[in-house]
Amino acid sequence: MEVTAKHRFAPISPSKVRPVINLIRGLSVNEALSILASTHKRAAPMIEKVLRSAMTTASLDTDVDKLYVAKAFVNDGPRRRWRLPRARGYATPILHRMSHITITLSDEEEE
Repeated sequence: MEVTAKHRFAPISPSKVRPVINLIRGLSVNEALSILASTHKRAAPMIEKVLRSAMTTASLDTDVDKLYVAKAFVNDGPRRRWRLPRARGYATPILHRMSHITITLSDEEEE
């Protein structure tokens, strides 16, 4: 059984989230939580929240201790807002990068 949880429009650049996601990919859920608790990056609490959400959803059907992180990836979100007006009435873009964080948990028995 696979369970997916997402955090869309996370207000952090994907390049800052990817190194933290790479730390937990393929690990068991308990190991991933301990690594995220000891990681001092801004993305770690966001990823931990998504992981706990997936665990809660999976706990309805299976034992949580048998789960592992099957897939974990980060995609780009929207990155542009407009500031109106600037000099001579022009609009200028503000590049606020956002991320879509996705984590999929699976049973060890299936693979």
